[in-house]
Amino acid sequence: MTRALLHDYFRSSAAYRVRIALNMKGVEYDRHSVNLVEGAQKSDDYRALNPQGFVPCLEIDGLKLTQSLAIAVYLDQTRPEPPLMPRDPADGAHVRAMAMTIACDIHPLNNLRVLKYLKGTLKQEQAAIDLWYAHWVSEGLEALERMAAPRAGAFLFGDTPTLADVCLVPQLHNARRFSVPLGPYPTLSRADESASALPAFAAAHPDRVAQEEIAK
Repeated sequence: MTRALLHDYFRSSAAYRVRIALNMKGVEYDRHSVNLVEGAQKSDDYRALNPQGFVPCLEIDGLKLTQSLAIAVYLDQTRPEPPLMPRDPADGAHVRAMAMTIACDIHPLNNLRVLKYLKGTLKQEQAAIDLWYAHWVSEGLEALERMAAPRAGAFLFGDTPTLADVCLVPQLHNARRFSVPLGPYPTLSRADESASALPAFAAAHPDRVAQEEIAK
């Protein structure tokens, strides 16, 4: 069987999610680094793969898939074990809502293209950009803490990792990079610690990926 090919960037939260999901599902894949800082995602060759010019893009099963949540759902539907989503529809809706709070509400306001636009086009000082980042992350994490707490266990939902944790770990990694305090979010911090200790999550960490790139 042809190995999957993941077009990603080591620091991209969305790509980080997909690396975790691939690892959890035991999918063997190669990586093609798309340097977002240098603008490689805007090249004609890459836009032929992903018209949005975003990462990740996953080539798998003869398909070219984009959008991290869509990729994760595809992997879960085609490779059911271990599951990323609860089978109960109500539980699944709860997990999906937490995942989307991160992927659709928190992350888009703070990804690299937004921060570059604030700095470059709008001429904002770095201090203002840092305040922007901290505000939207903190607002989102506060809501997520309230959503998760009643039904959390070791992870955001119970005692097994789900799609919500796949989204959480990259988001908290970025929050730490920007020095956003995580003390107010004990449920999120506990889930992050539990998930980060798992091999599938640890192997997807940006530092590990960067070290592998250097070693090549």
